[in-house]
Amino acid sequence: MSLQEITGAGRVGVAVSGGADSVFLLHALREAGVAVAVLHVNHQLRGVESDLDEAFVRSMAAEMGLDFHLAAQPVTDGNLEQQARRARYAFFGDCIAAGICDSVATGHTLDDQAETVLGRFLRGAGTAGLSGIRPVTEARVIRPLLGFCRDDIRKSLRERGIPWREDQSNTNTDFLRNRLRLEIMPTLTELNPSLPHVLASTATWAQAEEEYWSGEIARLEPKLLSRSGEAVLIRTGSLQDLPVATQRRLLRKAVEVVRGSLRSIDFRHIEAMRNLTASREGSGRMQLPDLDVYRSFDWLRLAPVGFDSRLERDFAIELRIPGRTCMPERQLTIDLELVTPAHVYNNQMNVLDWSLCAGSHAGPLMLRNWRPGDSYHPVGKSGAQKIKILFQECRVPLWERRTWPVITQGSSILWARHFGPSVEFAAGPDSGQILAIREAGESNRCIRTSNEVDARDSNAGCKVEASQE
Repeated sequence: MSLQEITGAGRVGVAVSGGADSVFLLHALREAGVAVAVLHVNHQLRGVESDLDEAFVRSMAAEMGLDFHLAAQPVTDGNLEQQARRARYAFFGDCIAAGICDSVATGHTLDDQAETVLGRFLRGAGTAGLSGIRPVTEARVIRPLLGFCRDDIRKSLRERGIPWREDQSNTNTDFLRNRLRLEIMPTLTELNPSLPHVLASTATWAQAEEEYWSGEIARLEPKLLSRSGEAVLIRTGSLQDLPVATQRRLLRKAVEVVRGSLRSIDFRHIEAMRNLTASREGSGRMQLPDLDVYRSFDWLRLAPVGFDSRLERDFAIELRIPGRTCMPERQLTIDLELVTPAHVYNNQMNVLDWSLCAGSHAGPLMLRNWRPGDSYHPVGKSGAQKIKILFQECRVPLWERRTWPVITQGSSILWARHFGPSVEFAAGPDSGQILAIREAGESNRCIRTSNEVDARDSNAGCKVEASQE
């Protein structure tokens, strides 16, 4: 956004530190007739000097007849630059929300853009990082000076006799930004005097790339990323079918959805996840910053660290018959209904003979999770089967097995998710009253129905009818 385009920003609050860039910006926007307020943040990091900066900016606002809004926000721990930046932008957001202004303008220049791009390049950023400082953000922060050089701004202020404040902390090379500005950029500019413009052009180029990819990933996300609570699931085969560039972008998006940001995630992390999806057999797991990445069979799952241990593994609850049994913390809902044979479709799997269940003296029907060693004789099988083997045949991911529901009576398993009823208790042609079982939301599980099994999996042994749930 240039100064000529600033009129589209509405009523502008100008962020003024007292330095040359923000002072120049304030004068320019006041002359353009769009500045309605001066916003200043005193982080109280430099004692009396910070207070003198505040007084200088307050006086300038008064001379221009503009409202002055102050945030006194000291920063005392952690990354001072990062914490101070967050505090400033939170203040800007508050000013917009309060109706003080429609947008906030900051004094970032072409040199700031160049330093940002170089710093991110040194940290190994991709095009997202190299896009640098955005001219306009979704939070309605605008940067009208990105086309202006720092030296030209100071020259203009001197010619007009406009004073500004110098922040002595800008000479402290303990901060990476200052080292880039005072040491690294001058050295590199000796090799290429146009380097600041080259780096700023790189940002412009990268922003266009990001705009394209943003639309492309928005189109692919609903098709390829499935959300399960706080976790994101990706079918590995679908991911592998995409161009490598798209794979990386989609994985970055999945990380962002789970973590809320891509901070501390770099190229190595994305490549490690891509490598984890390369095999279709077995499983693999890794932990990245604030992220648990788990692959099992045909699926990749991204979840917060500790996601699986939030609840105890084992559970058991008596079922309501008829009625609904809900365990919302486990995203599990079982509906049981007593029906007559006329209401049962041919080959319907999830039906039990109620007389066999009610006539048993083994106690109530219980809903619990699968446990190692569980076995039963499901309809359609020649004999008793370990549920663990059924998991393997049907390529059920490991994380799904933890809370896989079964219905039991005493020591007998009457029914298991996807594998259906036990031969011993299944409804048949001669059954009178029938207990119909329906699990709400089962279609979101990481198990493929028969119409999804491709030629490569034709021998997997999993036969689950898509219409039976």
